[in-house]
Formats: sequence, structure tokens, C-alpha cells
Amino acid sequence: MKTTVCVRTNRFFMSSISVLLLNVHENVHVLRMKLNYSEPKIYTGGVDITQWSKLTKKEQKSALQKNWYVYYRYRNPKTGKLVKQTNLKSGANRHKDKASRYHILKQIKLAIEIVLQEGFNPYGDNGGLKEYLQNRGKEITPTIHKPVIQNVTQSPEPSISIKDAFNTGLKVKQKVLGDDSFKKFRNKIVRFEKWLGSNSITNKNDIESITKKVVIQYLNHVLQKTSARTRNNTRADLAAFFKTLEQNEIIKHNFIQEIDKLHSIPTRNKTYPTELFNKIDGYLIKEDKVLRLYIQFIYYGLLRPIEICRLTIGDFDLIGNTLCIKAKNQPVKTKIIPEILINELPDLSIYDKSDVLFNMNGIGGLWDTEETNRRDYYTKKFKKVKNHFELHNDYTLYSYRHTAIGKLYRELEKTLTPHEVKSHLMHITGHGSMQALELYLRGIDASLPKDYSKHLK
Repeated sequence: MKTTVCVRTNRFFMSSISVLLLNVHENVHVLRMKLNYSEPKIYTGGVDITQWSKLTKKEQKSALQKNWYVYYRYRNPKTGKLVKQTNLKSGANRHKDKASRYHILKQIKLAIEIVLQEGFNPYGDNGGLKEYLQNRGKEITPTIHKPVIQNVTQSPEPSISIKDAFNTGLKVKQKVLGDDSFKKFRNKIVRFEKWLGSNSITNKNDIESITKKVVIQYLNHVLQKTSARTRNNTRADLAAFFKTLEQNEIIKHNFIQEIDKLHSIPTRNKTYPTELFNKIDGYLIKEDKVLRLYIQFIYYGLLRPIEICRLTIGDFDLIGNTLCIKAKNQPVKTKIIPEILINELPDLSIYDKSDVLFNMNGIGGLWDTEETNRRDYYTKKFKKVKNHFELHNDYTLYSYRHTAIGKLYRELEKTLTPHEVKSHLMHITGHGSMQALELYLRGIDASLPKDYSKHLK
């Protein structure tokens, strides 16, 4: 909310304050030996306003849900005690952000300090504070009053355009995301920016004109065009982007995180039954040995397709039987190469260390294209296999990883306790926590109960 709007909201009251700030009576600094009032203070929802940036979003939201106001105490002439006077808000709580609300209350606080020093007495014959300000304002001549209003309305900070704000935000995100992740992220932000432009529902020269309502409209647009899952993913990316804008003080508040997710039915990559697994393997031995080796890196090495597409010959240490990969959640990760996979490898010593492991035509050599294009190439090759066996879309290359981990779990649970099994698996799969592994295992139905027929007889 611009300062100009705040002034118009509280037109006469705020203009009177501005006059007072420049026309304090000559006895402002003449204090009695014993003050009849306490220093005016601002109540900000029970939190320390100077620590606002360190508060959690939940704490900030809770504070903004309460009324903020200025309060002070004045000495009752009958009892001689300081008594709290009426709280002063002046419409500040109509604003839902900290900056606008606090700006108004600071002006009120300063005005009260001045009029108290001038001699305002809520128990005297000068009436209430509002009447006192009105009477005080009438004492000022119009020639002084007019320029003060101009000074107030010319003070707001210049707006940041949507284009400049988005460009800044994307530059920051580019430094903290991987190339592949950033491209996907940028595409979603650019689509949102184009939608804003084509619908003309915001002020292009003001990032603050993007409101919660505008974002909800866009998310509904995405929902109608795609699915609840895509809508939720778009919401998550926009929330992350606006968080960056908030952290860089381009916007005041990231309201997107307050927008609820929609319930969506997750898609699953089915695990391969043993018979189907063997049929596909036999087919690939005859038809496409390179694709078969690619799949073996997923199944035996437990690598993701994109990770395989990043591999170069130089990433292999065949003496120590290890492999360096750029994993999803870490810059570089070292994994063992299981013996069963080593036995399937061709002679890699004949290739340059800079060669990619899998290229378009076979093993080794150069392939000057992006990792995502390499992954898509092998996905399309596997699509031909799926068509041959008339497989459902739930069967994917990634399904091989699920199949292998499920098989490992069932083999290990024959001799180990459930906790020991998961401890072993966590070391193999590279999951960051036991909770993450447990969620993953439930998702692929790795552990199935024993036959419980006897309990139902």
C-alpha cells in the first residue's frame, strides 16, 4: 500500500499530524518537573517489531491477525495515578502488511507526543484528541498547510515493475539451482508472467499489483488446462519464487504460501513382475543391447535416468569400483559399482575420459546436447519396447529402480529385522532420512504382509 493511499484513508487526521510536525509550539521542549503522561507506545500484536524478519511466517501471520494500536497513559487529576487512555488505530488495521500498518502508527505516535508536550489534557476542556487536532489544525494558515500535504504525497518509494522484479528474482534463483532444475523453474515463472501480460489484470509497472486473488486466478487457469498435481507444483514454484522476492525486499509479503494445496491422486511407476522383467530383458538382448545396459544402470546401480545421462568415462574408478555422479540433491556423490554391473560393462579404457558413457549411437564418444535431451532420447527408445509388449503408461524406465529396491527389501527381510533392513537400504539408496525411505517403501509396496488366512478361520 502506497503512502499516498494511507494519507487519503486518514485524510484530515494525517494532514493535521503533518502540520504539527512542522509547526510545533515554542514550548514543546519545556517540560514540567513531573510529567502527567507516559511515553506513547505502539502495540504490534505482541511481537518485537525490530525482530520481524526473524519471526516465522506463522508468528508474523498471528501478529497481523491482532489489532495494532498506539497507547499512552495520562495522570488522572482526581486520583493522581496514570490511567491508560483510548487506543488509537486510525484505520491502520485495514492494512494486512506490517510496513503499511507500522508506518501509520508511527505517525500517530509522533503526533501524540507533540500534542502532549504542547499541553493536551484528555481530562481538560479541550475535548478528545481528534477534536484537539482539528482545532490545532485550524490555527495554521493555508499558506503553510498546502505545501505540507504535497511533501507527504510525494514521499512514496518508486514502484518496481513486474518485469524488473521477475528478472531480479530469476537471476538469484539461477545461482542456487542446477541447470536442469532452473530451466524448468524459469519456464513456469515465464508462463505466469506471460499470462499476466495477456490478461491485463495487473499494473505492469508495479510488482505489488500481483495480489493473492490474481495468483489464485492463474492457478485455476492451470488447473483447467492440466491437473491438480500440476497446479500444486506450479503453486510450489511460485511460492518459492515470491519467497526470493520477499527476501530481497522486492515485495513485502509472500502470500502464495498461504494458498492451500488441492487434493490430487499421485501417479505411480509400477514395479515389473518377474515374468515381464525376464521377457523384456530377453527382447533387449536381441534388439538393443545399449538400451539394455542403460536399464541395468538403473536396476543394478539404482541410478536415475538423468544421472546416467550425465556420466562420462572419467567418472569411473574401476580399480576402486566406484562411480562419481551428480545426484539430484547433492553436487557430487560417490557410489559403489556393484559387481553384477561391472560384469556387464564393456572395456572403457579405449575411450577418452571426456566421452559420455551413453551417446546416441552407442557407448562412448561425444554427444553435444543437453542432459534432458539425452534422457528423452532413451525414454523414446524404451517407448518402442513398451509398444511391443503393449505396456501401460505406469511402466517406465524409472520403474526398474523401484523394482530393484523392492526386491532388495524382500531379500534382506528374510534374515534381518525391519529396522536393520531399512538401515541397510538407506545406505544403498541414498535417501536423506529414515522417514523419507519409509515413505518411499510404502509408495512402491516393498513390504507385503505374510498370508494371514489362518487368522480368519
